[in-house]
Amino acid sequence: MGPVVTVGLDIAKSVFQVHGVDAGGEVVFRRQIRRAQLLRFFVDQPACLVGIEACATAHYWARELSRLGHTVRLMPPSYVKPYVKRQKNDAADAEAICEAVTRPTMRFVEVKSPEQQSVMVLHRVRTMLMRQRIQLSNAIRGHMAEFGLVAPIGREGLQSLIRLVEAGDPSIPEEARACLEMLAAQLSLVNQQLLETDRQIRASVRASEVGRRLMGIPGVGPLLASALVATVAEPSAFKSGRNLAAWIGLVPKQNSSGGKERLGGITKQGDRYLRQLMVVGALAVVRYAERHGTRRPWLVQLLARRPTKVATVALANKMARMAWAIMTSGQGYREPELRAA
Repeated sequence: MGPVVTVGLDIAKSVFQVHGVDAGGEVVFRRQIRRAQLLRFFVDQPACLVGIEACATAHYWARELSRLGHTVRLMPPSYVKPYVKRQKNDAADAEAICEAVTRPTMRFVEVKSPEQQSVMVLHRVRTMLMRQRIQLSNAIRGHMAEFGLVAPIGREGLQSLIRLVEAGDPSIPEEARACLEMLAAQLSLVNQQLLETDRQIRASVRASEVGRRLMGIPGVGPLLASALVATVAEPSAFKSGRNLAAWIGLVPKQNSSGGKERLGGITKQGDRYLRQLMVVGALAVVRYAERHGTRRPWLVQLLARRPTKVATVALANKMARMAWAIMTSGQGYREPELRAA
């Protein structure tokens, strides 16, 4: 039995599982390790290849183990699953990770920096605050409707209800008014926090040279540009723009066999948040084109023969490819030139 050269690390909150093999594939160790002991364990190991599933805290452990001199590779969990033998447990998962990381055709996830993860924290918190604002707005409307007080849909309608609470409308009982005032105060705080989060996201993307170039793409605003810069750690890891679009989940599903191609809807795999922003940005471009026209003949012809939603997703796919080209080439967005008839 030789020295360990490859380690499969199955991470969790408190108890970790490691599976190490030598150059010949013989098992060197297979054991559980507590969280506080993990770094000390790898300090005593020679420099080796460490495989980890790309999940919660994986980027942190990848950075820490890389500082110790190990080569760390992150893999999507769905790519590791075929290597699990029989029953699923921590030991079987670590063994599967150890085997998958050595495959020459395996696709790896680039390790994100703390700065990139910090920007994504802003996006996650913003999404949570948006959900809370919707919940508070619906709660205020629902409770006041019980007393016959309703308002039109929209921000102004909600503010009119809040003004009735603040003015002490006689149709609202005292006990209910105290609760509605608490909800209104929470809604005001959430709105202030949302504005601050948006300000920080805009500041971060404007400070990035790549982010400023991405905002030149029609349909790409500060939110989407910031998410692209923070999520796509290494654009050159994708061989083409189509690979990036496929990673986001904007390419058709395939069920082809026998030389016959069968394409379905988009795969919806990959980063759901990034895909959502892409589709929303593309929809804004499509709506503008429907009302005011566009210089893009490709989009005009597509809208003429396909439904709006299908054209929107196709444009989102095209936006992902343009984003990859801009991030890898170092150039800015150029408007298409109209050809002479």
